[in-house]
Amino acid sequence: MSIFTTILATIVALEHLFIFYLETIATQSEKTGKTFNMSQEELSRKSVSTLLKNQGIYNGLLALFLLYGIITGNLEITTIFVLFVIGAAGYGAATSSPSILLKQGGPAILALLSILLFR
Repeated sequence: MSIFTTILATIVALEHLFIFYLETIATQSEKTGKTFNMSQEELSRKSVSTLLKNQGIYNGLLALFLLYGIITGNLEITTIFVLFVIGAAGYGAATSSPSILLKQGGPAILALLSILLFR
């Protein structure tokens, strides 16, 4: 795996660890509200908090498995999890906000291009 791919994939993993933190640990913080464009009232609802925490676990596991692929140098695992991020960003862009494609998907798209170019 190229150093460029390693750096880009690591950025993707760190981004998802941050999302995990916001959704699972800092669920009702002001930063979480600003990041996800949600009011403090919404964030304090138990149903919303539970859904965010569940979603956060997915983001945390995605980051951990991506880091596993990076650390072990397993290009296939790294590619699979980069593709998962791109798929999730595409779905988020279609259903929530088009900006998600660049914010969440941008680093993953660059990582995928790096994988394809520097194999």
